[in-house]
Amino acid sequence: MVQSTVTDAIDFGEIRSGNLGVRLGHDQADLDAVQALRYRIFYDEMGAKPSAEAQLSRRDRDRFDPIADHLVVIDHDLGNSRTAIVGTYRLIRQDAAARIGQFYSADEFDLSALERFPGRLLELGRSCVDAAYRSRAVMQMLWRGIAAYVFHHKIDLMFGCASLQGTDPDALAADLTYLATHHLAPEAIRPRAVPSRYVEMRRLPDSAIDPKRVLAELPPLIKGYLRLGGFVGDGAVIDWQFNTTDIAVVVQTDLVTEKYYRHYERQIR
Repeated sequence: MVQSTVTDAIDFGEIRSGNLGVRLGHDQADLDAVQALRYRIFYDEMGAKPSAEAQLSRRDRDRFDPIADHLVVIDHDLGNSRTAIVGTYRLIRQDAAARIGQFYSADEFDLSALERFPGRLLELGRSCVDAAYRSRAVMQMLWRGIAAYVFHHKIDLMFGCASLQGTDPDALAADLTYLATHHLAPEAIRPRAVPSRYVEMRRLPDSAIDPKRVLAELPPLIKGYLRLGGFVGDGAVIDWQFNTTDIAVVVQTDLVTEKYYRHYERQIR
């Protein structure tokens, strides 16, 4: 674990599959490697607009990193250097978010429905994978790591922001309409875009879209959430800095595909 999480987070060790492993970041060097990877993906590749400090350091950092746990996928064929970290996910538990007064996604979405939920919350975010490793195998490793983390911390509900590339909601109309029409969260656990940033997701008649085609073309991360029984919130938000259109995603952990739990249980027997 990294920085302030070292005293209270539970480390589940490393889960291996061939040359790939997934574990929590252990130290500042791991965190630096995570921030460097995020910078390469978000800013160099996807066109996010860096601050002067980020451009100088070539690191994607914010005030939530010190209170988060950072899941990392490692290619052991690359050795033990920081360049061996090829994927990451940021995990913020409810008690960690309380240290700074909010979850990351609270700037975009009203989370009050989630905060009333009678269970333990986990916010997922800042997910990225090196371009050379965007395969089913790496995404499965990330989900196995998340399942192990959820298992250890007895998480009841996961949520976070997921992104569609681009800032023109009309260009994303089919994706947004499909998600709002077919995967809207139940009201009791439905985040809503904050009023000042709310973008309507139902932009086309349902009859104007081909659900199977749209689902097939969604970003892998969003498809992963949906495969786990995930839902989306009400309204999207334009993130001009990161050149994305963001949606809120919610997953009740009792709906998480059981194969991940079976895999993890085998690891600890």
